[in-house]
Amino acid sequence: MLSTMQDGHLSIGTLLRHGSTVHAESEIVTWTGSGSRRETFADLGKHAAKLANALRGLGITGDQRVGTFMWNNAEHMAAYAAIPAMGAVLHTLNIRLFPEQLVFVANHAEDQVILVDGTLVPLLAKQLPEMKTVRHVIVANGDPATLQAPDGVEVHSYDELLSRQADTFDWPDVDERSAAAMCYTSGTTGDPKGVAYSHRSIWLHSMQVCMTDSMRLAESDKALAIVPMFHAMSWGLPYAALMIGASLVMPDRFLQPEPIAQVLATEKPTFAAAVPTIWQGLLQYLDANPQDISHLREVVVGGSAAPPSLMHAFEERYGVPILHAWGMTETSPLGSVARPPKAATGEEAWRYRYTQGRFPANVSARLIGDSGEEMPWDNEAVGELEVQGPWIAASYYGGSQVDPEKFHDGWLRTGDVGKISPDGFLTLTDRSKDVIKSGGEWISSVDLENAVMGHPAVAEAAVIGVPDEKWDERPLVAVVVREGQQVTAVELREFLADKVAKWQLPEHWTFIEEVPKTSVGKFDKKRLRAMNSDGSLDVTHF
Repeated sequence: MLSTMQDGHLSIGTLLRHGSTVHAESEIVTWTGSGSRRETFADLGKHAAKLANALRGLGITGDQRVGTFMWNNAEHMAAYAAIPAMGAVLHTLNIRLFPEQLVFVANHAEDQVILVDGTLVPLLAKQLPEMKTVRHVIVANGDPATLQAPDGVEVHSYDELLSRQADTFDWPDVDERSAAAMCYTSGTTGDPKGVAYSHRSIWLHSMQVCMTDSMRLAESDKALAIVPMFHAMSWGLPYAALMIGASLVMPDRFLQPEPIAQVLATEKPTFAAAVPTIWQGLLQYLDANPQDISHLREVVVGGSAAPPSLMHAFEERYGVPILHAWGMTETSPLGSVARPPKAATGEEAWRYRYTQGRFPANVSARLIGDSGEEMPWDNEAVGELEVQGPWIAASYYGGSQVDPEKFHDGWLRTGDVGKISPDGFLTLTDRSKDVIKSGGEWISSVDLENAVMGHPAVAEAAVIGVPDEKWDERPLVAVVVREGQQVTAVELREFLADKVAKWQLPEHWTFIEEVPKTSVGKFDKKRLRAMNSDGSLDVTHF
């Protein structure tokens, strides 16, 4: 028996039409460094139409890929809306990729057009001659004359190009299962891998971002989207905002603690999202330059584990709760959110908040042990996390031959190791490649990092395993000391004495100016291992 319900494609075009009419007065606010420029969602509808018309004129007539090499701003938001809605595929290029990786992803995706912010022209120009399929570059917020393009590539001014276009567009009825957007993994091992999101997966994911057990994005919110639009679709915030009518505050290139604090003071957003390193830097700035940020009802942290000390500091000193979430490029990225059950209070609620969170109905999860067996959800058994669902990648772009080991019997192998409670809360203990095996037992680098960062003198701490003749591996702790503070390895070991098992206490310590970061702001432990191997770290041994 079939239903009697109407059918219709869940497309980005539908989201754009809805957002630009029903939520016409909602805003996209772009920070300029000294103030804000504003555009309503109604303006966005016209802006997107002009961009779509311009791209049609440049030969984007089907599902060709259009790259963006841009900060979070109104122009990038117009690209997010226009490119998928017109039936093409948005490809967000990560501006922090290594040059050879940037060339690889542009060629692999076969980008035809690239939109670039003027401040990023020097970065793109160096690699553009190697991008074999690019035929047009559109320079926004800058002078196109600064880009010396290779033969066969035409350079355009964004403003001039759009000024000649109509502000209406006949948005096509796009099949919901066709690709809408592409992101590539950060490529810490091997070449970056492409993930092609469908219109349907983005639509369903956007609904989850607005759910009350998730980020609770609402029309009344003004959301500060610090998480880059060039990484994991800015955690789904742009499309969820179109769906629900939440205004967006875009920080553009001003991502240091002081300008972020200025944005907070000027725009008073109610919601914000960024990786932990952003909030750690902001916390240090606010402690030295206090200001009221209680207008933030909630802050979402993901990308890597949020140290409990960071969560407590924001809530206890500034009245701002941090919501911990987990996800990855392959999961769109929302996989779980650490919102405690309604009955949990006090310390029990905090224990739930320290986890990576509970899985929503659209994300199925399982743990696989070393021997391939499925592990129980008892909050004790540990295994590699595998997930599946309608916004989870089933393969990488290029077919099943691209890293087939990442996909197992219809499930995505996340590479994360952890445990799951009976009520569905995930606690990750490590990445599979970062877990430390010492004397036949496992040491969680994440747990050690969080414990060390609980010391008031520590700004950052990263833990890697180093070879040991007796124990196979032992932890090495790299510490960044807060400005104006002092602490020794002896003091830190004493600080850890009642926080971890005695056999887990690290014997190897080093103090560095900054923990190396990946292109998406996570601790780059591969580089840290290389620094240790080549002798560039000054290590204290106990």
